[in-house]
Amino acid sequence: MIAIKNLDFSYKNAAVFKNISLNFKEGNVYGLLGENGVGKTTLLKLICGLQQANAGSCTVDEFIPSERNPYFLQNIFYLPEEVITDDTTPELFVKKLGVFYPRYDHQYFIDLMQELEVDVTRKFSALSYGQKKKALLACALSLRTDYLLLDEPTNGLDIPSKAKFRKVILEHSTDAAGTDAAGTDAANKDAASHVPTIIISTHQVKDVENLIDPIVILDHDEVLLDATFEEISKKLYFEYGAEKSDDALYSEMMPGGYINVLPNKFEMESKVNVEALFNAVRNNKKKIREIFEN
Repeated sequence: MIAIKNLDFSYKNAAVFKNISLNFKEGNVYGLLGENGVGKTTLLKLICGLQQANAGSCTVDEFIPSERNPYFLQNIFYLPEEVITDDTTPELFVKKLGVFYPRYDHQYFIDLMQELEVDVTRKFSALSYGQKKKALLACALSLRTDYLLLDEPTNGLDIPSKAKFRKVILEHSTDAAGTDAAGTDAANKDAASHVPTIIISTHQVKDVENLIDPIVILDHDEVLLDATFEEISKKLYFEYGAEKSDDALYSEMMPGGYINVLPNKFEMESKVNVEALFNAVRNNKKKIREIFEN
């Protein structure tokens, strides 16, 4: 488990986090949401040990990330939004990387490259930006780490590629990409049954809304929301109607009417709309905190 407790972090005199506490539990696909500049990337760097807290603590399975313990490092992988690669092929790139990760599965990498429609023999310099992003995603998934941190993974992807991204992440997070454990050798049986914890940092909410649960929404120096879909649907009601509601925390016009986000006073069931949720939380910080604390 990733445990963040009373954590402070700042760049020189610019505070990013003040006394935040969060837990990321095993086996979930977390959505880490927030506007640009609120600290999503910084939080991922703290979790993987590339930054160190000024106060408070961040631990991953009781390891302190900034201490860079080798066992800790082989069980976590951070894929930043931009990656500088040598002028080599993705296959050679991931083979060099895989040496440091005991669950690395080369056949899985090849299968993912085929699924994502990227030519495994072409050098990075010959790939488009979107193809490079997909190749690096295949590299990251094939390492089969306990924790996978993805920073803006859908930036640069076209619509079909975003659909493929959601498919491979869903498969990877539920049954290790559908690998048939009965057909693997002993070295890969553990990888085949391995279910990771994935944190997807993004401001492109629609790209991941059918994929993530729970949701963490950051604001400048604080956590606005940390909740599962079940908790959200108990506290908030998402109404799709012909008119804008005067009682709504957030309303948005859509084809055929409005979506209204209201306090769920009568415990009615509704489908969570993540983009509307994000805007409701951002525009009603104090009210949302009161609703979820009760």
